[in-house]
Amino acid sequence: MKNNRRTHKRFNSNYLFVLPYAVIFVTFVVVLIIISALLSFTYYDTINFPKWRGLENYIALFTQDTDFMMYALPTTIKYALIIGPGGYMLSFLLAWLLSQLTYRIRTVFAIILYSPALTSGVLMSVVWKVMFSGDNRGYLNYYLLKLGLIDQPIQWLQDTNIIFGIMIFVGLWGSMGVGFLAMLSGLLNINKELYEAAYIDGLKNRWQEIFYITIPSMKPQMLFGAVMSLVGTFNAAGIASALTGSTPPPQYAGWLIVDHMNDYGFGKFEMGYASALSVVLLLMVLIFNRVAQKLFGERD
Repeated sequence: MKNNRRTHKRFNSNYLFVLPYAVIFVTFVVVLIIISALLSFTYYDTINFPKWRGLENYIALFTQDTDFMMYALPTTIKYALIIGPGGYMLSFLLAWLLSQLTYRIRTVFAIILYSPALTSGVLMSVVWKVMFSGDNRGYLNYYLLKLGLIDQPIQWLQDTNIIFGIMIFVGLWGSMGVGFLAMLSGLLNINKELYEAAYIDGLKNRWQEIFYITIPSMKPQMLFGAVMSLVGTFNAAGIASALTGSTPPPQYAGWLIVDHMNDYGFGKFEMGYASALSVVLLLMVLIFNRVAQKLFGERD
C-alpha cells in the first residue's frame, strides 16, 4: 500500500502538458544544436560523408578568414550594440506611450507599429529601395534636390559609408516585434492601485512612476523583450544585400555573421565551416543573454 502511494506521488500529470512542447523543442532545437556542434569539427560538402578536421575550422575562422574578422564580426557586434539596446528602449517607450491611450486608438497604433516586423523583407525590397534610390526619382534624393540641399543625386545604397547607417534605420524600424507586444501587455496589466499608493506615499512625477513602479512590476516582460531583441538582432541577415541588390554588398558593407554563414553553407557548400560560424554566433548570443538575465532577472 505504501509503495503504491509513493508511486502515485512521484507521478505528476503536469508533465503531460509540457511533453508536446518538450518533444518539439528537443527535436528541432537541442538535437540540431548538437548536430551543428559536431559538424563544426568536420569538413562537410553536403554530398560526401563528413571528414573529421578537429579544431581546424575554428583556427581558420580566427586566423585566416579576413572577411569574418574584418567585416562580419565587427559589423555584427556594432549592429547588435546599436539595434539591441536602441530597439529595446524604443519598444518600451512606444509601448508606454500606447498604454496611455484608449483601447481602440491603442489597438490601431499597435498594429501599425507591429506590422513592419511582419513585412520587413517586403519593405526592404520595395519601400526602402525606392526611398534610397540613387537617381533623382528616389524619394530622398527628390526632396533634397527640390529643397536645394544637394546638387546631384547621392548613391545612398552604393556608398559604403552610408549603407550601415541605412541598415540601422531599417533595423530600428523593424524592431517592434514580439518583445514590443510583451512590454505593452505587461504595462496594461500593472495594478493601478500601486500608482495610487505610491502617490500617497510621496511619488512626485512620471519619471519616478516609471523607474519605481512600472519597470519593477514588469520585469518578466522586460526580460522576455530583451531576449527576443538579442535573438532577433544576432539573427539578422541579408539586410545590406536586399538594399543594394548584390551579394555580397559593396566592399562587404553591412556584412553580418549570418550572411557569412549562409554564404559558406549554401553558396560554397562548406557546411562544416558554416556550422563553426553558427557555434560562435550561439556563444555570442548566450553571453549577451547572460547579461540580460543579470539586468532583468529576478534576484531570488
